[in-house]
Amino acid sequence: MNRSIAWGVAALMAFTQAAWAKLPPPSPEAEAKAKEAAAKSAWQGKVDGYKLCQAQDRVAAYYRSHLPAGKTANPPAAGVAPCTDPGPFTYTPPEQKPAEAAGAHSPPGTAVNAPSQLQAQASGAPSAPASAASK
Repeated sequence: MNRSIAWGVAALMAFTQAAWAKLPPPSPEAEAKAKEAAAKSAWQGKVDGYKLCQAQDRVAAYYRSHLPAGKTANPPAAGVAPCTDPGPFTYTPPEQKPAEAAGAHSPPGTAVNAPSQLQAQASGAPSAPASAASK
């Protein structure tokens, strides 16, 4: 009994550690695919809204055309926009800058001083003597 409880607790701990593990960031291709899927999902929502609007218009037209004698139909609501077709799905991915254009490269030119000398100059400390630097 105690062993089965211990195994159950160990399995639960292993499962929770795996569940809380941090996933690596998605690759650029996977990220682009996810953005396209989100755009397609948003477009599908617009198409569904358009189809719902058309169905509601058909129901209202049928109701107005089949009223019993002596009843008057309410006029269509004023200020309601007509159904607008979202058109076919089109997706244009945002342009991605290459690493060179994004400023991810080193500045042009070569280094004149070592990084330790640059830090010393910035703090006001004297740099190494010229005779030590020429050796």
